[in-house]
Amino acid sequence: MQRGLVVVDDSSAHGTLLREAAEWARANGGELVLLSYLTPEEVEENLDAVESIERMEGEKYSQPSALDAARKFGRDFVAETGGEGAVEYEISAAVIEEDELGETILETASETDCDHVFIVGRKRSPTGKALFGDVTQRVILNFDGLVTTLME
Repeated sequence: MQRGLVVVDDSSAHGTLLREAAEWARANGGELVLLSYLTPEEVEENLDAVESIERMEGEKYSQPSALDAARKFGRDFVAETGGEGAVEYEISAAVIEEDELGETILETASETDCDHVFIVGRKRSPTGKALFGDVTQRVILNFDGLVTTLME
């Protein structure tokens, strides 16, 4: 069975990438695994927002776990981009530092038996690549399968 890992984030480029991956899955009878991730900073911002709403409304809301929030983001993203019901998919969620994304993609692809990775890359200067690394380059060089990239 062919499986594709799609790394999703909240941008129009990621929506385009998800639609392309869904087309690939339909054409090949495959499945998709969506990697939805949050950084610790995003988790903290979300918690702060919930606490502010609680104070304003005088209510107490249950605190979803960070992984639940990442999964919900993935499901919402699929629904917003029109991918729901189009192909079989599962969601893998992670809370990671931005510099851990490349390794997390490779680990998730291996753990979920994916043979194709779909990723959005960012254009960076040579200096930016040297200082911050390049997730797309790392995945292309270290993944033992096909990699489809869409540049932002």
